[in-house]
Parts: sequence; C-alpha cells; structure tokens
Amino acid sequence: MKKSNKISTKQRIIDTAVDLFNKDGVQSITSRHIAKEMGISNGNLDYHFRNKEALLLAIYEQMRAEMSDSYRATDTVGGSFEQLHRLLLHLEAFQYKFRFFNLDVLEISRAYPQINRLLKHTIQIRKEQMADMLKQAITDGFFVQETEENIRQLLLSIRIIITFWLSHEELTSDSSSKKQKSNMSKHIWQLLRPYMTERGHLSYQALVEGSGV
Repeated sequence: MKKSNKISTKQRIIDTAVDLFNKDGVQSITSRHIAKEMGISNGNLDYHFRNKEALLLAIYEQMRAEMSDSYRATDTVGGSFEQLHRLLLHLEAFQYKFRFFNLDVLEISRAYPQINRLLKHTIQIRKEQMADMLKQAITDGFFVQETEENIRQLLLSIRIIITFWLSHEELTSDSSSKKQKSNMSKHIWQLLRPYMTERGHLSYQALVEGSGV
C-alpha cells in the first residue's frame, strides 16, 4: 500500500509540474512552486525528485513512452496510410500536452546533459521510425517511388516543422489567439500531398479531409 501511494505521489508531481511548466516555463518554476500547488512539503517533493533535472528526466521518460506507442508499428489496422494519419494527429496533440518542452527544448538540452544525451538518441530513433513508416506507405502504393535523398529531405522538412511549430506559433500569434491550436498536421500533409498516388489522394480525402484536419 505504501508503494502505491509513492507511485501516485510521483505521478501527481509530474502532472503538476507539466501544468506549471506549460503555463510559466521551466525556468520560472521551482520545486517550491510545485510543492505549494500540490499542498505538500518541499521535503516530500525532494524525496521523490532530488532536483529539477531528475523531475524533467521523469517527464521526458513519460513523453518517450507515450510517443513510442504511436510509432510502434504493431497495429496494422487500416494500413500504413492510416497509421501515418494517426501518428500526425498524436504528434500534434502531444505538442500541446507537453508545450513547455517543445518551446524550451534547446534550453533544456543545454542545461541538463543527461536529457541532452537521451534526446539525441530518441531523435535518431524517431527519424528511423518515421522513415520506415513512409517507406511502407510508398510500398503500399499511397505515395510515388522516390530516391533515398528525396525521402531524406522530405523527412527533414517534416522534422523541422514538428520541432519548431510551437516556437513559430508563439512568436507569430497575438495574445488573444496564442492559446488557440493551429493545425500542424495540415501543414505536414501539404508537404506530402505532391507525392501521393491516386490511391493516396483517395485515402487522404477519406481520412484527413473527412475528419476535418
């Protein structure tokens, strides 16, 4: 029973930290802010996470686990095009769920070496997973055959959009519209549409345009 309480408290700390980081940024929030928001002592919080790097590492591990579920190609229902569609939707929701991390990723990676190493490793894995997903969609006839270099460039453009989408939104939106979610996945689909076959366009109309994305 005691172990269960500790796990519950750790998750509550993570959830509260994410909420506060999203609202005010990583640098503005201390362990005292988190403890006060939760109504627990600083010592209780420090017992679970000895410093901010340990807390951020736990948050990032949760982020990795969530995204791994989306990238993992075990669910083949609907085929490769639908997998890609679901992945982009999840990536967009994921951006806003962990808004602070995507906005402050460079600052976080510079300040916390352990997270930096894990982040670089994860980025490489995601690049390979998305490349495999796109190549499978090409093999399945949803996109035209392309050279390895063209696929590489296309994936790089997609990665740049994903990485800097929120930063662009933050800098270009006024205060009245900043909290409104814009459509990241729509812009990624615009990159992909010129490469679609007739079958791909039909799937796009049914899945993407049909869902209002």
